[in-house]
Amino acid sequence: MVVFEVAEEENKRIRAVLVGAPKSDVAELEGLTDTLGYEVVRTMMLARLEENPVYGLGKGKAAEIAALATELDADIIIFDFELSPRKQRNWEKLAKIPVIDRQEVILRIFADRAQTKEAVLQVQLARLEYSLPRLAHSYGDMARQRGGNFGAKGSGETQLELDTRKVRERIAQVKRELAQVVRNRQTQRKKRERFSLPTCALAGYTNAGKSSLLNALTGADVFVENKLFATLDPTTRKLRLTPPENSASPDEGSAADYSQYVPPTTVLLTDTVGFISNLPHSLVNAFKSTLEEAQHANLILLVLDASDEHAESQYATVVKVLEEIGAEQTPRIIVLNKIDTLSDDAPQLAHLRALFPEAVEVSAKTHSGFDELLARMQEKLFPTRHPA
Repeated sequence: MVVFEVAEEENKRIRAVLVGAPKSDVAELEGLTDTLGYEVVRTMMLARLEENPVYGLGKGKAAEIAALATELDADIIIFDFELSPRKQRNWEKLAKIPVIDRQEVILRIFADRAQTKEAVLQVQLARLEYSLPRLAHSYGDMARQRGGNFGAKGSGETQLELDTRKVRERIAQVKRELAQVVRNRQTQRKKRERFSLPTCALAGYTNAGKSSLLNALTGADVFVENKLFATLDPTTRKLRLTPPENSASPDEGSAADYSQYVPPTTVLLTDTVGFISNLPHSLVNAFKSTLEEAQHANLILLVLDASDEHAESQYATVVKVLEEIGAEQTPRIIVLNKIDTLSDDAPQLAHLRALFPEAVEVSAKTHSGFDELLARMQEKLFPTRHPA
């Protein structure tokens, strides 16, 4: 396969044509593409998919998409569904520009956003496992030999075999390094557990405002950006639940004061990587050590963006991922965030209130609803430690 380089001038964004599956919502792919820094020049919706081994759809429609990309001077074509290595190679031959799928978009975003050693290793592992089955389509000549001598046993390895072996060796190495990082994380978790502080994890769809909520509640300075996957690494901060006026020690000998006294209660609040629909399993597996913060938490704050019209389906996605990592039984509080962006009589808000009558409505921007949220957390984590 010819390797195409995407030329990016200093002030020019990569121009992308998006192709969506029938009856799908490509708004999320558009958001992912924007997060990657690409410019969406056209979005096409397919009327149907065909069992075509060459392109996955009819040759006429494939030619139409390729011609459109040329007409729009696009640098890349992005599909909202998975492309097999063979189809990806065929598409690139036809369009003469790079062609990728949704999974590779997410991998590229993660690669750009990874900061800590653990996140870098997790992304490397996911990308290596994604690229392995695609190596067979990276060479025009599969029989190029390397090594071996005339008359010796065997003729040596092909370039494909050499590269495949190197990728497998690198995968094994990254897994070993990641396992060590995971052991270090487990050690840190055990140290925290010795202090007997309960843990609470912020979980939710990407861009639901989890990092903003962590910052607002704890005074942390976690990076916040209005883009998907702004946070890849878990951040843990202490959060005091008991209001100061209830936590102050009463005067000695004052029985009435003691009856209202609430012992100070502190929890560890952890921000986690955001979820997304159809998150590649390679990334779910790679980020399991990060997602374990939700798995081992005593309480999960399931954060939803109340202003997002897809909040209901996003809730279903988050619940599904929590089930995949074994956290479906963990107690949770549903938090409707960004409440400041909606009027009290907004139909969207009425719909969410009907769906989640026990949810807490908050705003990380205005701190609205924080008292109720802290009280609910106190009730869940310290059920016997509240005023008589």
